[in-house]
Amino acid sequence: MAGILSLVTGKPGSSGFGSASTAEKVTDGIDATNLTAIITGGASGIGLETARVLCLRKAHVIIAVRNMDSAKEAKQLILQENQSARVDIMKLDLCSLKSVTSFVDKFIALDLPLNILINNAGVMFCPFQLSQDGIEMQFATNHLGHFHLTNLLLNKMKQTAKATGIEGRIINLSSIAHTYTYQEGIRFDAINDQNGYSDKKAYGQSKLANILHANELSRRLKEEGVNITANSVHPGVIMTPLMRHSSLLMNFLKMFTFYIWKNVPQGAATTCYVALHPNLKGISGKYFLDCNEFEPSAFAKDKILASKLWDFSNNFIKSLSKP
Repeated sequence: MAGILSLVTGKPGSSGFGSASTAEKVTDGIDATNLTAIITGGASGIGLETARVLCLRKAHVIIAVRNMDSAKEAKQLILQENQSARVDIMKLDLCSLKSVTSFVDKFIALDLPLNILINNAGVMFCPFQLSQDGIEMQFATNHLGHFHLTNLLLNKMKQTAKATGIEGRIINLSSIAHTYTYQEGIRFDAINDQNGYSDKKAYGQSKLANILHANELSRRLKEEGVNITANSVHPGVIMTPLMRHSSLLMNFLKMFTFYIWKNVPQGAATTCYVALHPNLKGISGKYFLDCNEFEPSAFAKDKILASKLWDFSNNFIKSLSKP
């Protein structure tokens, strides 16, 4: 109830920020000159705003997206406002593990550091379909692609953190929708089963997976003693291109719930806060809403479920690499 109240009123939480805070406000005064960040899906919506604000704070930003035409337009928009922005674009299709591997190979070849990885891209409420790798599209794009991307980039992030002494940060964009999923949380035995498929629950399942992934990754990084944190965030309810499969429904709902909707600068605030703010130094394995720590669902806090998802994801990826 407290979370809903703060969302409606915009009242700041313990961080000093709340639902009305913008990405620029929560990063005001922060110098990110020495930081390099990858943002998936950074060509539109809150991803673009996140990229713009990180560039404004002088970070070197790599926008990783499937549609390169959109990426070129996004880059131009950022440069029109900020001629000194360090922003590059690279092709990445998260529903193809082959594309993920190719992206990482090309990024590593650039010999750049990597301080921040923002797993922002996603699809929402898709009709049932399978990815190029034969897995349900929302789970494939929102979770599995990012899981593979993160694993492949982890050594580069570890090297950067060790060489620079600067804490690395991994941020998974989840959603309050993680609370609305299948009865068992993750349908491990029926990921690709069209029977019983619900576009809403499948989305919730993928967003639950984002939190579980960040939590298990955080546990492993702490165990290893690595100077990298992993957290998940709910950006808020925002009308973005992500909702293209349900625009009529969302416009209808917005008429009755207008007081909880955010604009894009507000929607990018929590991501930018967790990515850059010094107050988050050493904070890992947490879920953030409106720039404040928030309690996720019981499923999202289930360590056994998180470990099972990690193994399931790893095993699936390994199965694709077999000759």
